[in-house]
Amino acid sequence: MTSTTPTTATESITGLGRIGVWSAALHSEDPDRRREIAEAAAELDGLGYGTIWVGGSPSPDDIAAVLAATSRATVGSSILSIWQHEAADVAARHAELGAAHGDRFVLGLGVSHAEFGDRENRPFAGRPYSAMAAYLDALDAAPRPVPAARRALAALGPKMLRLARDRSLGALPYLTTVEQVTEARTALGPDALLAPELKVVLDPDIERARATARGYLTGYLGLVNYTNNFRRLGFGDDDFTGGGSDRLLDAVFALGDAPAIRDRVDAFLAAGANHLAIQVVTEDTRGALPRPEWRALAETLL
Repeated sequence: MTSTTPTTATESITGLGRIGVWSAALHSEDPDRRREIAEAAAELDGLGYGTIWVGGSPSPDDIAAVLAATSRATVGSSILSIWQHEAADVAARHAELGAAHGDRFVLGLGVSHAEFGDRENRPFAGRPYSAMAAYLDALDAAPRPVPAARRALAALGPKMLRLARDRSLGALPYLTTVEQVTEARTALGPDALLAPELKVVLDPDIERARATARGYLTGYLGLVNYTNNFRRLGFGDDDFTGGGSDRLLDAVFALGDAPAIRDRVDAFLAAGANHLAIQVVTEDTRGALPRPEWRALAETLL
């Protein structure tokens, strides 16, 4: 395919569309599972989602598989861990995939979590901001650099948001609220990408929806960067027990039937998001591909 690299950040942002899908279930080492993923990615492409975000620390090979299964949608990594992949290798692979697939690959980068132990024996271990800045330097110095307009950063705090603004397309916040989207837009300014992920439980029974949400949120409440971020937003210890208070769940999830989901999506976009990455949460979010929910949401959101 002929390369069609966007020449400006505005073109790159527009190319993402307003609504995308985020899923950590879109990559696997199992051959049978890969075929299922390819079928699902092709369907997402056909449904009209602007971007398919491959979540859960994917590799460039995982991105390549989704690119090969699609022809229209942008495909993003959300996020590729800088501790697991050498910058020079990533830059080379990004250029290769861009040439093959019309530059539909947006490289989402992140520093992962200290609790995962993947920073050990790495340069700048324990210093996420310095490590990310150095990684961007290496991408810039590669024989075929990754352009700033084709990379974005997982950013929640003020320093990382400024880095995302100054040296990339913008920010990919995860597990955030409408209020923080407003704050992030102020920090980023009017021109940078702001593409938060939003968890969705499509279930008209609110109590059942909250139970599903708690089952998924519990693991994140053991990660200090998220709880610290919630504290900055006014949440406290009482909100972090038992899988999350109703107040916390209602702030970071879209819960309910399709019109209720539409209202929450509209609120995030009105708060300053250019693009929203929808993650459907079910009882088996990390294993199942929620294709019925993706279809239903496409009818409501696209």
